[in-house]
Amino acid sequence: MQLIDIGVNLTNSSFHDRQSEVIERAREAGVVQMLLTGTSLEVSEQALELCHSLDDSGQALFATAGVHPHEASSWNADSERQLRQLLAQPRVRAVGECGLDFNRDFSPRPLQEKAFEAQLALAAALQLPVFVHERDASERLLAVLKDFRDQLPGVVVHCFTGEREALFAYLDLDLHIGITGWICDERRGTHLHGLVGNIPEGRLMLESDAPYLLPRTLRPKPKSGRNEPAFLPAVLQEVARHRGESVQHTAAHTSACARAFFALPEIS
Repeated sequence: MQLIDIGVNLTNSSFHDRQSEVIERAREAGVVQMLLTGTSLEVSEQALELCHSLDDSGQALFATAGVHPHEASSWNADSERQLRQLLAQPRVRAVGECGLDFNRDFSPRPLQEKAFEAQLALAAALQLPVFVHERDASERLLAVLKDFRDQLPGVVVHCFTGEREALFAYLDLDLHIGITGWICDERRGTHLHGLVGNIPEGRLMLESDAPYLLPRTLRPKPKSGRNEPAFLPAVLQEVARHRGESVQHTAAHTSACARAFFALPEIS
């Protein structure tokens, strides 16, 4: 059984000098490929460097490159040039993490939209899929995406935590959905139990979003409290349970979906 983790923040300081161990534990847990998330130009560079330094095979580690809405205030005239250079690298498989966050509003909303639209335009020009962040902004996100959707090869709403209306609107726009350990959280994620079965095969992917969102169903819990890709099977189990599928079947179709979406090589 092979799993693909489409969202790992391996550049996070909590993983400092531990990346090799994290990757080895992930492999032992059946996570054969990972997408390292770029959230700023600097972090995207770091993610790409980790891909090269930790994966000689060129088959296990890949990256996204983009500017997160929290960092949208940093977007300037030179950002597109820098991002375009990153996106030309073979290990970079998607534009992002980009999108809209109207929950924390770390960057003004007009600047979030400006940076998001610029990155969508770049993805359309380069024919790369998009790795999207959305919090409390589904209506505006949909309005922006509709102007670009026909030009984009694919869009995944990463770490989906929204309600039924948002999910069906995303599916109607032919978007993919990423599910994290949020579904394992009995305090705030139970609404996903009844929704996850509505996501068609071929549109659903799994992600840890490590080091965040440690699955609360995990036993025993790590003393560090830090999530890792090795814990993705806990997300798989919860998703499979609420879809009424075997874990083997859910693993197979979510991994096939991720491999096709990000154009990843087959792992024998």
